[in-house]
Amino acid sequence: MKSIWALAATLFLLTSVSLAFESDETVTFDVEKMTCATCPIAVRKAMQRIDGVKKVEVSLENESAVVTYDPSVTTAAEIGQASTDVGFPAKARGSE
Repeated sequence: MKSIWALAATLFLLTSVSLAFESDETVTFDVEKMTCATCPIAVRKAMQRIDGVKKVEVSLENESAVVTYDPSVTTAAEIGQASTDVGFPAKARGSE
């Protein structure tokens, strides 16, 4: 009987963990004014400072940033504003 409860508890925990990962969102930003190799570093650091941001990949060549974040903690607008505040205006693709 104990093993059934242990199995049930394990399944519950695994389901909870997988649901947490499913709630993350990924958005691509168009980032302006990046002109050198250090610009993407500044953009990445600014975006990573926002609570809820989990992953940031910035491309100088594509003038973009791909960000994975927890939408229950932050918004795409807040992440874009962080980049804008350090001199690199960022706008989520598909937003006005």
